[in-house]
Amino acid sequence: MRYFLVVLLLLGAPKSLALEPPYCGDEGVWIQILGSGSLEFGNPRAAPSYLVWIDNRARLMIDAGAGAALRFDESGAAFTDLDALVLSHLHLEHTGDLANLLAASRDADRTGLFPLFGPAGENGEKATRDYINRLIGSKGAFNELSDLLKFRSSTGYKVSVRDVPAVGRRRWSQFSSEHLKLSAVPVHHGGTPSLAWRVDIGEQSVVFAGDLNNQKDTLSAFAANTDALVISHVLPDHARGADRETHLTPSQIGRVAEASNARFLILSSRAKRTFGIESASKAAIEKTYKGPLIFANDLECWGL
Repeated sequence: MRYFLVVLLLLGAPKSLALEPPYCGDEGVWIQILGSGSLEFGNPRAAPSYLVWIDNRARLMIDAGAGAALRFDESGAAFTDLDALVLSHLHLEHTGDLANLLAASRDADRTGLFPLFGPAGENGEKATRDYINRLIGSKGAFNELSDLLKFRSSTGYKVSVRDVPAVGRRRWSQFSSEHLKLSAVPVHHGGTPSLAWRVDIGEQSVVFAGDLNNQKDTLSAFAANTDALVISHVLPDHARGADRETHLTPSQIGRVAEASNARFLILSSRAKRTFGIESASKAAIEKTYKGPLIFANDLECWGL
């Protein structure tokens, strides 16, 4: 394995993160954590966002939480290399830097279409297409970016938004490029349309579970035999009540990871309430899941 388990020694919650220049390998498939935190004061991490690198080029971006545009630039990734950007759901924590990212991309010399996929609820409600129009459309909050939605964009490329159904249990798999294949499945996150995303690169795969409580048990089969399962670590194991309607506890994470037969597990979206109790979370997960376990930090890279 080419990922480095030394990070398991870094279980404490630092008051600041010393960010060294990131390095993802020159060959193969790598996951880079752009943002490993959550949207709250006192959390020194960027909000959730990730890259998938293939042979030293960033080919996919997942979510764009606060700080994602800065971390993207720090990663050394090129916007022109991206095959697509996918959103797990439309909460601010996962989309808060999307407008900034798109604004910065105007100088990237990209051409053609830029595919952007995200969830849509029942009967098209709470749809990503509507969200993007409200964000950067001609009557949107940042309408100075509306040109990005036009075929004859002055930027040289067009953002092509596509809604992915986030209801029921049906698996969606209608996008592939010469580098990767995407699929998605609805997951339960309260009343918010949400998706887990799977990226298949040849015989290797990564699953980004997003935020969920797995009420419908759609994740385990979807993530079956994946190399890496990236999942939110928002709750301590003793959490009760409404919190468990939207997120998994560590014990539940362990059961999902074991049922999925994931080769290794990455805990991200690390909320402040989990800081300092990483050892307890790890122990709860390892009651059922015996594979390698990583607590994510901003800009780290992990090879498959």
